[in-house]
Amino acid sequence: MTIDQIMVTHMAVFCYLVADESSGEAVLIDPAGDHDIIFGAVERRGANVRYVINTHGHFDHTSGNDYAVKRTGAQLLIHEADVRKLGSLTSRFFSRTMGGKTSPPPGMTITDGDIIGFGAEQLRVIHTPGHSEGSVCLYAPGNVFTGDTLFTEGMGRTDLPDGSEEKIMDSIINKILALPDDTVIWPGHHYGRRPASTVREQKRYYL
Repeated sequence: MTIDQIMVTHMAVFCYLVADESSGEAVLIDPAGDHDIIFGAVERRGANVRYVINTHGHFDHTSGNDYAVKRTGAQLLIHEADVRKLGSLTSRFFSRTMGGKTSPPPGMTITDGDIIGFGAEQLRVIHTPGHSEGSVCLYAPGNVFTGDTLFTEGMGRTDLPDGSEEKIMDSIINKILALPDDTVIWPGHHYGRRPASTVREQKRYYL
């Protein structure tokens, strides 16, 4: 598995290109914008993007969905609880301010425990509500993509309509930090000094 961490837009969103080396099949996680930067990485890898996956439905992570899906023909995946956010008036407006367009509807919704396969690789969906009701993390042994649930220094905001501090703490402690200590945490934004962390390191802050 290869992982390209791509920082895009003025909101310092991390988009991830995760590819199976043998087949070239890949997924794009949260293609928020700056399409040339993202697809420069796709072309360098010679990747065939099979899925576009949103860790949650907020516009700063979904504003590039339309472009990415049209360019690749990939299937868009998002948790069933966040589908409505994709077509909301707020999302439509702010997606355009990010240089994107309104997201198309998902080709398929995902839920806790689902397996997303590409080539010989797999990502397991971990439902981690708290930042939004439909927030998910994506896990493969050794790596977890945490979206806005957990950053390298802090966690996602919980003051939005379907946010919950109680739920996000449960998601962090009982789901993310229950993973093996050496699991690399790949966050949804570059908030803090470092672009990645580990479960072992984050346990110092939350346990």
